[in-house]
Amino acid sequence: MTVPSDPGRGAGDRPAEQSVVVLTGLSGAGKTAATKLFEDLGYTTVDNLPGELLPSLGELVADDPGRFEHVAIVLDIRAGDVERAFDAVRASLTARDIRPLVLFLEARDEVLIRRFSETRHRHPLSGQRGIAGSIAEERRLLATVREEADVIIDTSDLSLRELRERLFASIPTDVDPDRLAVQVVSFGYKFGIPLEADLVFDVRFLKNPYYVPELKQISGLTDPVRDYVLAQPLAVRFLEEIGDLLDLVIPAYVDEGKTRLTIAIGCTGGYHRSIVLSEEIAARLRSREDLSIAVFHRELEQA
Repeated sequence: MTVPSDPGRGAGDRPAEQSVVVLTGLSGAGKTAATKLFEDLGYTTVDNLPGELLPSLGELVADDPGRFEHVAIVLDIRAGDVERAFDAVRASLTARDIRPLVLFLEARDEVLIRRFSETRHRHPLSGQRGIAGSIAEERRLLATVREEADVIIDTSDLSLRELRERLFASIPTDVDPDRLAVQVVSFGYKFGIPLEADLVFDVRFLKNPYYVPELKQISGLTDPVRDYVLAQPLAVRFLEEIGDLLDLVIPAYVDEGKTRLTIAIGCTGGYHRSIVLSEEIAARLRSREDLSIAVFHRELEQA
C-alpha cells in the first residue's frame, strides 16, 4: 500500500473530486503495470488486501478524503471470494456517496499463456489444473465482476505507453452522471476485435487505400488518405447512418445508467479506413455537450 502524505489538508476537507478506482481483471492482464502507472499519478494504491478487510478500507477512504483524494484498489482472484469482496468494497464506498470507477483488464488466452510462460510466474489458481484450465476458471469466477465494470480494456496487443493512454483516458476529469464518456477505437480485423467494444462497425466494404501505391504507407490521419476515403459516397452515407444511430441509442444508454460507451470501427489492417472514420465520428460527437470523447487507434503504433 502506497500512501502519499498531504499535511496541508485536514480529514474533514473533502476535495472537489475524490477519485477512487477499483482495478480488477485477469491474472497476467497487466494489473501490476497499471498499478505502477496509477502510482505515477499520485494515487494511493492498495494491492492484495484480504477480502475481509476491504469494507474497512472503504470506510477509511470515505472518512479521510483529504488523505485519500485519489485511490486505486487492486481487487482480483487473490481476495478469495472475489465477487463478494467486490460487492463489499463497492457498497462501503457508495453508502458514503463515493462511486468507484471499475477498470477490468483482460487479454486473449494465448497471450496470457505466453506471458505466464515468459515470466515463469505461477497462476493464483494453478494446482492440479494446467495454465489454460486456470485461466478458464478465473474467467468464470470474474464473469460477474466483468459485467459490472465501467471500462474493459483488452491488453493483448497494447504496449506500456498505449496502456497508459487507455487508463488515463478512462479516469474522469469531472463528475457528471448525465455526461456519457465515449471512446472511439479504430482496429484491424486481422488482429482481432477489441474485447471491450460495446458497438462494433465493419468498414471493409469501402475501397482500401492500401492498394493505392502513394497511400499504402501513410495512415488515416493524413489528408490524402482522409480525402480518398471520404470521397467515396458510401463513406459519407455510412457516417450519416452512424450519426442517426448514435443519436437514437446514446440517450437510451444514459437513461439506463451507462456512463461509458466504446465504439469500435474496424477495417482489414486498422491503418487507413477505420482511422479516418473513427476521427470523423469523434469529431461529430464532440459537438455534443452531453458527451466526453476520446479516440484510440489500436494498430497505429504497431504499423
